[in-house]
Amino acid sequence: MSFDPATLKYDAAGLLPCVAQDAVSGEVLMVAWMNAAAVTRTLETGKVTYWSRSRGTFWVKGETSGHHQRLVELRVDCDRDCLLALVEQEGPACHTNRRSCFYTAVRDGEEVVFLDPVHGGHS
Repeated sequence: MSFDPATLKYDAAGLLPCVAQDAVSGEVLMVAWMNAAAVTRTLETGKVTYWSRSRGTFWVKGETSGHHQRLVELRVDCDRDCLLALVEQEGPACHTNRRSCFYTAVRDGEEVVFLDPVHGGHS
């Protein structure tokens, strides 16, 4: 059965969320948005391509930072309204220079930052 990005369920703006996860470690790295064309570009090139809502344009992860995401596998959730991109991440995934965008935990009602920038280690 061939895959058609048009069969996905996009929101009113023509977008759906895509979770990027390290294909080896399973670590959740980031969440961004894709439209049908970004999905197609990602599948055609193997370079994860998102839609920037703030800039209104495509962005290939790592194009300016050098921290590329190579697609290993794209998965579709059961409702077809969210994607999971299993990736090989080169360098940090977060624009704050951390390995993951999910570096803040809520513990006992307090926000705790647990990933250091650059090194990605625990602080």
